[in-house]
Formats: sequence, C-alpha cells, structure tokens
Amino acid sequence: MAGPAFRAAAVRVRTPASSANLGPGFDALGLSLGLYDDVVVRVADSGLHVDIAGEGAETLPRDESHLLVKSMRAAFDRLGGQPRGLEIVCANRIPHGRGLGSSSAAICAGIVAARAVTIGGEQKLDDIALLELATELEGHPDNVAACLMGGFTLAWMETGTATARAIRMDPADSIVPVVFVPGKPVLTETARGLLPRSVPHGDAAANAGRAALLVEALTRRPELLLAATEDRLHQDYRAPAMPESLALVNRLRADGVPAVVSGAGPTVLALVEDATADKVAALAGEGWAANRLTLDAAGTCVLPLAG
Repeated sequence: MAGPAFRAAAVRVRTPASSANLGPGFDALGLSLGLYDDVVVRVADSGLHVDIAGEGAETLPRDESHLLVKSMRAAFDRLGGQPRGLEIVCANRIPHGRGLGSSSAAICAGIVAARAVTIGGEQKLDDIALLELATELEGHPDNVAACLMGGFTLAWMETGTATARAIRMDPADSIVPVVFVPGKPVLTETARGLLPRSVPHGDAAANAGRAALLVEALTRRPELLLAATEDRLHQDYRAPAMPESLALVNRLRADGVPAVVSGAGPTVLALVEDATADKVAALAGEGWAANRLTLDAAGTCVLPLAG
C-alpha cells in the first residue's frame, strides 16, 4: 500500500502561548495568549535539518529528540507514513519552562505542520483527532486545547478512556492579560510533584464553585475575576518551588488584581482591564519581565510564508 503524498512547497505554522489552570480550573481551563512561535516546514529528499532562532536556540536539540520533530513523526504515523526528509526552521518567542505552554506549542505546531504538508491531511487527521494526539503527547489536554483552538477553553477526558474533548469560548474583549515572567524556569514535573494525593473536601468544593464562576467571569462578567480566580487546590502547595511567584500573586491580589500562577509556574498571570494594564505591569518589581499581551482567538494556524 502506497504511503501518503506530500506537498513540494513549504508551510508556515504559527502557534500561541497558553496559560492553564487560571486559578481554580486545575487541568481543565486554558487561555490562548498573543505570544507566538513560528515554524516553517518543508519536505526534503532526505535527512533531517532543524534550525532554531530565539528561545532555546542554545539548548534545544536539533535531531529526532526535538519535541516538535517527535510530534511531527507521531502525526505522520497517523497520516500513513513518513516523508523521506524534513527541513524545519523554528522562530521561538514563548519562554521555556515558565508555565506559558511552550511544550504544548511545539506539539501543536508539529502535528499541524505534518498535516499541512500531507496532501489530504485534513481528511485523514481532523481537528478532533488533532486534539486527541496532542493530548496523548502532552499528557493532559488543558494547554493543548487552548493552543490548538484559541480563545478560552474547557477540556476534559472522557470517563474511563484516554479520549480528550474540549469546548471553546470567547473571552470578554475587555480583558487584557499581563504576564510576569521570572528569569529562572521551574520544571512542570517538579511543580506537579509537590501536589498532595488528596485535598480537604471543603477546598475541593470551593474550587469547583470558583471554576464555575470563572467561566462566567472570563466570558461575560470580568468584574467577578478577582473572586473567580481564587484557588485552594494547587498554587499554595507549589509554593516551595516558586516562593517569589506566590508572593507576587498574593501582593497583586491584595491590591485587587486578579492574579494566578500561569500553568505550573513560575510565570504569574494577571487578567485586567485595558485602562489599568500598564499600571499593573509596573508593579512587577526587580527580577520580573512584565509583558502586556493580547488574547489570541485563532489558535494554531497555517499562514502564508510571507508576512
């Protein structure tokens, strides 16, 4: 049986940063942010060539162990076969190891690029299959759902299966994300390893209520964001790995700013109004790079090579 046919032309894929958990929405809620990695992929006659600029240029591998390459290989297997060779150019802007979804961005870029260079790829690997594959590669669906779909997402695993599902919502236009990025990373495995095996019933109940409120606050009533982003399930337990992050979250919240640890940290995310975004960014203090971002609506997408 013949393998798939591939496009001769290169394709360009843009993939956004993402912030998961958003306070109480542990492993379920995600927000797509206007900070992007770009990848250009071309099927070649032979071999593998990977070029990297920007974040990770000095440390990331340029062989089959690169996460983007591994993700492409997994997607090509689902699409019917591997190309003879690949040329990949990465322009990375999403900080690594900071809780902004850099690994999810690499995974989503890889599988979308593999589909885009395969003739008939969208019929063989539809959007539902993309989410399932991305979740399989990442281990949980919250970041990859936001990265693939854009906007504000709610993701879950079907009971008793490894099947990921997600819905996409539009966040309120008035919300401006401000991220406070520290100089040093924290490994997701380290942060997750600090979580207890069980939590008090009262804390779980409180988080369930806040997570439900957060859906309303993020989509229709941003004035409720301070209350809606309260968390008792994971942030405080992770404090030993990122004490400065929790201290900044507490300081911002004491000033009435809806602030959370982004993903597994150590970046801090504040969700504010346009009129106060610059003032909030100025509260960062030494050791933090404060960036006012936009909300991304498009998710991972194929773009023209130029522009």
